[in-house]
Amino acid sequence: MTRPGGTWENWARTEKVRPRRVEFPSTISAVRRSVQSSATRGLQVKAIGAGHSFSGIAVSPGTLLDLSDLSGLVSVDRERSRVRLLAGTRLHRIPTLLKPYGLAMANLGDIDRQSISGAISTGTHGTGSAFGGIATQVVAATLVTADGELLTVDDDENTDLLPAVALGLGALGILVDVTLQCVPAFGLRAVEQAEPLDDVVLTLTDRAAAADHFEFYWFPHTDVAQTKTNARMPADEPVEPLSPARRWVDDRLIGTAVHQAVCTVGRIVPPLVPTINRASAAVWGQRTFSDRSDRVFATTRGVRFREMEYAVPVERLGEAFTQLRTLIDDSGWRIEFPVEVRTASADDLWLSTAHGRETGYIAVHRYLRADPTAYFAAVEEIMLAHDGRPHWGKMHTQRAATLRERYPRFDDFVALRDRLDPTRMFSNAYLDRVLGG
Repeated sequence: MTRPGGTWENWARTEKVRPRRVEFPSTISAVRRSVQSSATRGLQVKAIGAGHSFSGIAVSPGTLLDLSDLSGLVSVDRERSRVRLLAGTRLHRIPTLLKPYGLAMANLGDIDRQSISGAISTGTHGTGSAFGGIATQVVAATLVTADGELLTVDDDENTDLLPAVALGLGALGILVDVTLQCVPAFGLRAVEQAEPLDDVVLTLTDRAAAADHFEFYWFPHTDVAQTKTNARMPADEPVEPLSPARRWVDDRLIGTAVHQAVCTVGRIVPPLVPTINRASAAVWGQRTFSDRSDRVFATTRGVRFREMEYAVPVERLGEAFTQLRTLIDDSGWRIEFPVEVRTASADDLWLSTAHGRETGYIAVHRYLRADPTAYFAAVEEIMLAHDGRPHWGKMHTQRAATLRERYPRFDDFVALRDRLDPTRMFSNAYLDRVLGG
C-alpha cells in the first residue's frame, strides 16, 4: 500500500520528516518493487520499524518503508535452534513466536518495542559481560540492494559479509529477514536493590563479571545506586513472578505516572530535583522475583525522554562514570533522569560499539521537555576522552572523520557500502554525517 507522505516523527520527538511517499510492504516482493520504483523516481529509500531511535538514522525524506506488516516467523531450524523472522517483527512478539519450540533469544535490552531489523541495525544491546548485543545473535540475513535484487548472507552465500550486514545501520540495503541463533528457553531470577554508590563503582567490573547480567541506575544528586542482578535459571525451574498488582504499581503507577509527574515538577522548579531524586531512589528497585527471561529483561517506559549512550573499554568504565558524576555535581545542573551503566562482551561486528573489546556502556537521559544540549555535550567530551564510541541509534555529534579512528573496520564497511549502494539509494543526512557522503 502506498500513500502520500504525512509527517513522520520518532518516539522521542527528536526527529521528524515529511517523506514524499510512505509505503507499507507486507511481502519481500513488495519491498523489491518499492526500491525499484523509488530508483526510477530518483528517490532515496529508508525503512523504519518502531521509530525508537533517538538519532536521525531512520529519517526518510524520499520513500519511507514502514515494515510493520512485514512481520512474523518464517521458519524454524529445530536441530540448530535457529529461527528466521521477517524484518518488521517486533521484539516483544518474538517470545510468543518462539515459545512452542522451547526457544528464547539469548539476551535482550530493557525496551522491547523495536523491530528486530531496527534493533540489530542500530546496535541495540542488553547487559551481561558474557553476552554481546542483539546483532551478535544474527547468523543469516536477506536484504534488498539498490538494484532491487536480493542479497543472501548465510553459511553458504556471502558468509564474509555477515559482520557488516548484521549491524549495517540501514546503509547497505533494506533488511527483509534475519535468522537468529536462539538458546533453550530460560528464566531469570532478579534482585533489584539500593546500594551505596561508591561501593558499587569500586567493585563494578568484578560485580559485572560475577553475574550473568548486572547493571545499575544512578539518580543524579544522590549517593545511591539502584542495582539489578539477573541470574539465569532453567526453564523448568519454578518461578515467583511479580503479582499483576505489584507489576502495575511498579511499571504503570511509579514508573510512568509518578515519574511523569516528578519530571514535570522538576522542570518547573529545578531546585526540587535533588529532593525528588532522593525520594525516587528510595522507592524504586526494591524487589526480588523470577520469571520468563523476556519478562525480566524488558520494562515499560511510559515517560518520553532523550538519550545519549557511549561505549567505553570496560576497564575505563568506573573512571568514566566517576568523571560524569563529578561533572554533574560541579555544574549546577538539576538532572531529573537516571544514568544507566551496563556491560557487554567483545564481538567482531565491524560497526559494533563493542568491536574488539570488552565494553561498558554509560547512558544519560533528559526528560522530553528539558533541553539536553549542554549536558549531553559535556558528557560526550568525557566519553570521547575514554575512547568512547556512540550508540548509533542515540543522540551524538560525531562524524565520519572521528568515527573512522574508533573502528578498525570502518573503511571496510564504507567500501562495502560503495559496492552495494554506489548511488546512495539508502542514505540520508545522518548516514552522510557518520559514514561520509
